[in-house]
Amino acid sequence: MNHPTDIRRARALRPRLLDLFCCQGGAAKGYADAGFDVTGVDKDPQPRYPFSFVRADAISYVLEHGAEFDFIHASPPCQHDSECQRIRRNAHPDLIAPTRTALETTGRPWVIENVRGAVPKLREPVMLCGPMFALETYRHRYFETGGGFRLTQPGHAAHLVPQAKMGRPVPPGHYGQFVGNFSGVDLARQVMRVPWMNRDGIRECVPPAYTQHIGHAALALLAAARLGVAA
Repeated sequence: MNHPTDIRRARALRPRLLDLFCCQGGAAKGYADAGFDVTGVDKDPQPRYPFSFVRADAISYVLEHGAEFDFIHASPPCQHDSECQRIRRNAHPDLIAPTRTALETTGRPWVIENVRGAVPKLREPVMLCGPMFALETYRHRYFETGGGFRLTQPGHAAHLVPQAKMGRPVPPGHYGQFVGNFSGVDLARQVMRVPWMNRDGIRECVPPAYTQHIGHAALALLAAARLGVAA
């Protein structure tokens, strides 16, 4: 019975991905589905995180260990640039620039993800939207790339389906807006394909479909790099 050895060997053959500011693992799930062995880092405990987890300061960790991974995803806390938090006049740290600086030291390909309010701080970001991946929610997320990695902007269809109001139940024929203290956690889990998450995780997460798409592009880059080395 050598199944455990076979499983460890299979995981060892998968490229390693570092998931910074990982929260409950929406981004991680997509990268794992694409074919990465994922390790998450967050300053807070994340008992719902479904992969290997390290509790640490994300920027300090990537400075020390980032070069040990094949690809790095970073989702600095978005509260600083979210419309909801600005309305409430809550103060949060702006970690986009420090995160970028740390990522650039690693020599690895990377992506930084954030919300619409952070777009002026992101360099030529690509926007992903739920209907691009057959998700019934308009959750725009923006992705800056670096370290030799680039994404192509997918086509963005007009928003023809009405969206539920923030925090309200989703009426028939509407898309959900799962932010803030929203209702309908079970529906949100289904729509965003994150069945292990609670409300806190869902309202901040990157849908796994987005990062599965990014992960496939990242794997293509890594495969091309290996072929170049072999040649």
